[in-house]
Amino acid sequence: MKALSRIKLTMPLMLLIALPFVVKAQDPRLQLSSLDHLAGKANETVDVNIDERLMKMAAKLFSDKDADEREVKKLIEGLKGVYVKSFEFDSEGQYTAADVETIRSQLRRPGWTRMVNVMSKKDGNCEVYLLFNGDQIGGLAVLVAEDKELTVVNIVGPVDLDKLAQLEGQLGVPELGIEKTKKNNEK
Repeated sequence: MKALSRIKLTMPLMLLIALPFVVKAQDPRLQLSSLDHLAGKANETVDVNIDERLMKMAAKLFSDKDADEREVKKLIEGLKGVYVKSFEFDSEGQYTAADVETIRSQLRRPGWTRMVNVMSKKDGNCEVYLLFNGDQIGGLAVLVAEDKELTVVNIVGPVDLDKLAQLEGQLGVPELGIEKTKKNNEK
Protein backbone atom coordinates (compact mmCIF):
# COMPACT_ATOMS: atom_id res chain seq x y z
CA MET A 1 0.00 0.00 0.00
CA LYS A 2 2.87 2.40 0.73
CA ALA A 3 4.20 1.90 -2.80
CA LEU A 4 0.78 2.76 -4.24
CA SER A 5 0.56 5.94 -2.17
CA ARG A 6 4.09 6.94 -3.24
CA ILE A 7 3.10 6.47 -6.89
CA LYS A 8 0.01 8.60 -6.31
CA LEU A 9 2.19 11.32 -4.78
CA THR A 10 4.92 11.25 -7.41
CA MET A 11 2.64 10.93 -10.47
CA PRO A 12 1.58 14.61 -10.50
CA LEU A 13 5.21 15.66 -10.11
CA MET A 14 6.29 13.45 -13.03
CA LEU A 15 3.49 14.87 -15.19
CA LEU A 16 4.58 18.43 -14.42
CA ILE A 17 8.14 17.58 -15.38
CA ALA A 18 7.12 15.83 -18.60
CA LEU A 19 4.44 18.32 -19.67
CA PRO A 20 6.77 20.82 -21.38
CA PHE A 21 8.10 18.03 -23.57
CA VAL A 22 4.66 16.69 -24.52
CA VAL A 23 2.88 19.99 -25.18
CA LYS A 24 5.52 21.48 -27.45
CA ALA A 25 3.91 23.61 -30.16
CA GLN A 26 4.31 22.61 -33.79
CA ASP A 27 7.18 24.39 -35.51
CA PRO A 28 5.74 26.61 -38.26
CA ARG A 29 9.00 26.58 -40.22
CA LEU A 30 9.04 23.95 -42.93
CA GLN A 31 12.23 22.14 -43.82
CA LEU A 32 12.72 22.98 -47.51
CA SER A 33 16.30 21.73 -47.95
CA SER A 34 15.00 18.43 -49.38
CA LEU A 35 14.22 20.40 -52.55
CA ASP A 36 17.74 21.80 -52.99
CA HIS A 37 18.70 19.10 -55.51
CA LEU A 38 16.14 20.58 -57.96
CA ALA A 39 18.21 23.73 -58.45
CA GLY A 40 20.52 21.94 -60.87
CA LYS A 41 17.57 20.96 -63.09
CA ALA A 42 15.81 24.33 -63.01
CA ASN A 43 16.34 27.17 -65.45
CA GLU A 44 15.23 29.60 -62.74
CA THR A 45 15.49 29.18 -58.98
CA VAL A 46 14.25 31.47 -56.22
CA ASP A 47 15.55 30.78 -52.72
CA VAL A 48 14.47 33.26 -50.04
CA ASN A 49 15.53 32.82 -46.41
CA ILE A 50 14.55 35.79 -44.27
CA ASP A 51 14.84 34.88 -40.61
CA GLU A 52 13.63 36.97 -37.66
CA ARG A 53 16.83 39.04 -37.53
CA LEU A 54 16.59 39.91 -41.22
CA MET A 55 12.84 40.49 -40.86
CA LYS A 56 13.54 43.22 -38.30
CA MET A 57 16.09 44.79 -40.63
CA ALA A 58 13.63 44.65 -43.56
CA ALA A 59 10.95 46.34 -41.45
CA LYS A 60 13.27 49.33 -41.10
CA LEU A 61 13.34 49.74 -44.91
CA PHE A 62 9.63 50.60 -45.06
CA SER A 63 8.64 54.20 -44.46
CA ASP A 64 6.21 55.25 -41.73
CA LYS A 65 5.18 58.19 -43.93
CA ASP A 66 3.65 56.12 -46.75
CA ALA A 67 0.37 54.45 -45.71
CA ASP A 68 0.94 51.27 -47.74
CA GLU A 69 4.52 50.86 -46.55
CA ARG A 70 3.42 51.51 -42.96
CA GLU A 71 0.89 48.65 -43.24
CA VAL A 72 3.49 46.27 -44.70
CA LYS A 73 5.88 47.28 -41.93
CA LYS A 74 3.25 46.43 -39.28
CA LEU A 75 2.64 43.08 -40.94
CA ILE A 76 6.27 41.99 -41.12
CA GLU A 77 7.25 43.29 -37.67
CA GLY A 78 5.40 40.38 -36.06
CA LEU A 79 6.72 37.73 -38.44
CA LYS A 80 9.51 35.35 -37.52
CA GLY A 81 10.51 34.54 -41.10
CA VAL A 82 9.67 34.22 -44.77
CA TYR A 83 11.03 31.25 -46.69
CA VAL A 84 10.48 30.58 -50.40
CA LYS A 85 11.75 27.88 -52.72
CA SER A 86 10.64 28.13 -56.32
CA PHE A 87 11.89 26.22 -59.32
CA GLU A 88 10.97 26.82 -62.95
CA PHE A 89 11.91 24.14 -65.45
CA ASP A 90 12.24 24.01 -69.24
CA SER A 91 10.42 20.70 -69.45
CA GLU A 92 7.95 18.58 -67.48
CA GLY A 93 8.97 15.76 -65.15
CA GLN A 94 11.93 17.51 -63.53
CA TYR A 95 10.59 16.99 -60.01
CA THR A 96 8.86 13.93 -58.60
CA ALA A 97 5.81 13.21 -56.47
CA ALA A 98 8.28 12.24 -53.73
CA ASP A 99 9.73 15.77 -53.81
CA VAL A 100 6.27 17.22 -53.21
CA GLU A 101 5.52 14.60 -50.56
CA THR A 102 8.49 15.79 -48.44
CA ILE A 103 6.61 19.06 -48.02
CA ARG A 104 3.08 17.64 -47.73
CA SER A 105 4.17 15.21 -45.00
CA GLN A 106 5.25 18.17 -42.86
CA LEU A 107 1.90 19.85 -43.50
CA ARG A 108 0.02 16.80 -42.22
CA ARG A 109 1.47 17.26 -38.74
CA PRO A 110 -0.78 18.44 -35.90
CA GLY A 111 -1.79 22.08 -36.05
CA TRP A 112 -1.60 22.46 -39.83
CA THR A 113 -4.94 22.78 -41.65
CA ARG A 114 -5.38 22.86 -45.40
CA MET A 115 -7.60 25.83 -46.19
CA VAL A 116 -7.45 25.81 -49.99
CA ASN A 117 -6.91 23.01 -52.46
CA VAL A 118 -7.16 23.91 -56.14
CA MET A 119 -6.55 21.06 -58.57
CA SER A 120 -6.39 21.77 -62.29
CA LYS A 121 -5.21 19.49 -65.08
CA LYS A 122 -4.26 22.59 -67.06
CA ASP A 123 -2.72 24.81 -64.38
CA GLY A 124 -1.50 22.36 -61.71
CA ASN A 125 -2.28 22.26 -58.00
CA CYS A 126 -2.28 25.01 -55.39
CA GLU A 127 -2.64 24.27 -51.68
CA VAL A 128 -2.77 26.78 -48.84
CA TYR A 129 -2.24 25.68 -45.24
CA LEU A 130 -2.50 27.52 -41.95
CA LEU A 131 -0.87 26.51 -38.68
CA PHE A 132 -3.13 27.15 -35.73
CA ASN A 133 -1.85 27.57 -32.18
CA GLY A 134 -5.19 27.57 -30.37
CA ASP A 135 -7.23 30.18 -32.20
CA GLN A 136 -4.17 32.13 -33.39
CA ILE A 137 -2.54 31.63 -36.78
CA GLY A 138 1.12 30.81 -36.21
CA GLY A 139 2.19 30.18 -39.80
CA LEU A 140 1.18 29.85 -43.41
CA ALA A 141 2.35 27.60 -46.21
CA VAL A 142 1.55 27.67 -49.92
CA LEU A 143 2.45 24.75 -52.16
CA VAL A 144 2.10 25.20 -55.93
CA ALA A 145 2.92 22.23 -58.15
CA GLU A 146 2.62 22.84 -61.89
CA ASP A 147 4.03 20.85 -64.80
CA LYS A 148 7.09 23.08 -65.16
CA GLU A 149 7.15 24.83 -61.81
CA LEU A 150 7.28 23.97 -58.12
CA THR A 151 6.93 26.67 -55.46
CA VAL A 152 6.74 26.54 -51.67
CA VAL A 153 6.11 29.66 -49.59
CA ASN A 154 6.40 29.44 -45.80
CA ILE A 155 5.55 32.42 -43.61
CA VAL A 156 6.42 31.91 -39.95
CA GLY A 157 4.71 33.87 -37.22
CA PRO A 158 1.31 35.42 -36.65
CA VAL A 159 -0.37 35.96 -40.01
CA ASP A 160 -3.13 38.51 -40.47
CA LEU A 161 -4.98 37.20 -43.51
CA ASP A 162 -6.55 40.61 -44.18
CA LYS A 163 -3.07 42.12 -44.50
CA LEU A 164 -1.33 39.21 -46.21
CA ALA A 165 -2.19 40.48 -49.69
CA GLN A 166 0.10 43.46 -49.07
CA LEU A 167 3.07 41.11 -48.78
CA GLU A 168 2.58 39.68 -52.30
CA GLY A 169 5.41 40.61 -54.62
CA GLN A 170 7.62 41.73 -51.69
CA LEU A 171 10.37 39.95 -49.74
CA GLY A 172 10.35 37.16 -52.33
CA VAL A 173 6.69 36.26 -51.77
CA PRO A 174 5.13 35.57 -55.17
CA GLU A 175 1.71 36.80 -56.26
CA LEU A 176 -0.69 34.46 -54.46
CA GLY A 177 -3.90 35.84 -55.97
CA ILE A 178 -5.29 37.11 -52.68
CA GLU A 179 -7.96 39.77 -53.24
CA LYS A 180 -7.08 43.09 -51.67
CA THR A 181 -10.01 44.71 -49.94
CA LYS A 182 -10.72 48.26 -51.00
CA LYS A 183 -10.94 50.97 -48.39
CA ASN A 184 -14.38 52.47 -47.85
CA ASN A 185 -13.27 55.89 -49.01
CA GLU A 186 -11.90 54.62 -52.34
CA LYS A 187 -14.11 54.91 -55.43
